[in-house]
Amino acid sequence: MAKVIVGKTSDIPEGKMTHITAGGKEILVANVNGRYYATGNICTHAGAELHDGELNDKELTCPWHGSRWDITTGNLIWFPQKLQSLGSYKITVEGDTIYVEA
Repeated sequence: MAKVIVGKTSDIPEGKMTHITAGGKEILVANVNGRYYATGNICTHAGAELHDGELNDKELTCPWHGSRWDITTGNLIWFPQKLQSLGSYKITVEGDTIYVEA
């Protein structure tokens, strides 16, 4: 896996998220209580871009059909049907630069 720059820590304040494309993968990066997490950016239900959703603490809500995901693990929290996990990616912070391994 390649280490890819996401941005500066000041680019993603607490409670906010961003997205990047790295290695052909759509990746969402979020700041939850001062810690950074990365997961897939595409909902496994109908393909919505999750960065357009809402982030409340560690819970990410899909903008299309309301599925709820744990941003820290990529696992489904709630939806009427079972959905595949979004997966997760390793984040590292060096100085004030955020990297994801993709």
